[in-house]
Amino acid sequence: MLSLVPILVLIVLITCCVAVFGNATLDGASQVSLLVASAVSALVGHFSKRLTWENLEKEITDKVASCTPAIIILLLIGAIGGTWMVSGIVPTMIYYGMQIIRPEVFLVSSSILCALVSLMIGSSWTTVATIGLALMGIGKAHGFDDGWIAGSIITGAYFGDKLSPLSDTTVLASSVSGTPLFTHIRYMLFTTVPTFCISLLIFLIAGFTMNVSGHGNVSEFMDGLQRTFIISPWLLVVPVLTGVMIARRWPSMVVLFLAILLAAIVGLLVQPELVRSISGVSGSSGISGLYKGMMQVCYSSTNIETGMPMLNELVRTSGMGGMMPTIWLIICAQTFGGVLTATGQLQDLMRYVLRLVKGTASLVASTVGTALFCNIALADQYLSIMLSSQIFKDTYRDRGYEPRLLSRSCEDGATVTSVLVPWNTCGLTQSTVLGVATLTYLPYCFFNYLSPLMSIFIASIGWKIKKLEISN
Repeated sequence: MLSLVPILVLIVLITCCVAVFGNATLDGASQVSLLVASAVSALVGHFSKRLTWENLEKEITDKVASCTPAIIILLLIGAIGGTWMVSGIVPTMIYYGMQIIRPEVFLVSSSILCALVSLMIGSSWTTVATIGLALMGIGKAHGFDDGWIAGSIITGAYFGDKLSPLSDTTVLASSVSGTPLFTHIRYMLFTTVPTFCISLLIFLIAGFTMNVSGHGNVSEFMDGLQRTFIISPWLLVVPVLTGVMIARRWPSMVVLFLAILLAAIVGLLVQPELVRSISGVSGSSGISGLYKGMMQVCYSSTNIETGMPMLNELVRTSGMGGMMPTIWLIICAQTFGGVLTATGQLQDLMRYVLRLVKGTASLVASTVGTALFCNIALADQYLSIMLSSQIFKDTYRDRGYEPRLLSRSCEDGATVTSVLVPWNTCGLTQSTVLGVATLTYLPYCFFNYLSPLMSIFIASIGWKIKKLEISN
């Protein structure tokens, strides 16, 4: 029972942090809570098992070192988010995507549009807080209920977030389980695409059967994009080339770096005045302004004035610096996991859970259930992914499963269900941003609560379950 003490301490601390800090919990309060829980775990381990500090320090160092690739990728993600936005690539996608919205297909269109945006920028939070807000207004003009509108937005945003190579949760799930990033993404397609298609079918049927009226006016939003950026279908060449590199299975770091480089070149050529305005250097021919502006886009936050507050939020970027809270969280969480492992407390907790595991389906169900429990108890999807992965990692390996099954199960259970918990950082954020209570939109987030069930179903029929190759 002593092994539960650090977990209970962390639950209490995270609960207090969410209550006090709200949306700002990830800015530092969660990280401090993890370090305090790590100290409690170390004390319990020292007095119950007489462990030395050297053993604890070595395990912590090994855990943190294992996340070095993920940290580098997160920094690249920050840079690509800035360059793809300022170069006009993401605005172009939004511009053309919004033209397909019609009342009858609004729900399914909003899901698809949010999925595309989230897939390109790798952030469900940014998608919901920007294009999601625009779609809320359009949906209300069409006469749809708030729950249906929010459900379609969240469904698309979390689908894109889950499959995007730019998403920090996707990178995190793949790295902590030891799965190459694009291998992890490709394997998630088997559970994610069918679930998303089912959700889209429900939204499509609902759109044609509901009695709605009105025509949302998106022209102002599109005009704002045109005033701020040069919109051209030629800009879509960069994401197409990125997709080709991904399809050819190039290393994720190489793909991300080249995507940043291509977008930076396009930005300098196509949006030079915008880049100069970011740098603050005046003059139409200042090379230093272009250099400084593009460097700031990569490493720092950018605020572009479009004349529309909602559009300002959409085009705002955070660069590499915006990834620091997540990196800080990863280091602190790995510290907590290292102490739990060194003291044997993680193994004790695992034994309790693994008593229920008999076959593939029960193993996946236990992983998904653990991730969901962590979302409820710890109120954060990052902690849920890391803790559930740490608990089951050795079990998947010992039973001969490839780590991609673990990484997929963690994302199916943690990433998409976090927004369904009212006190979770995701649920708290999205309900606040959209102005719709979590329990109001929950019934309509079909993708989010069908994903864990699909993961268990796919495991139960044994479809595409990969086993490790044993060399003689």
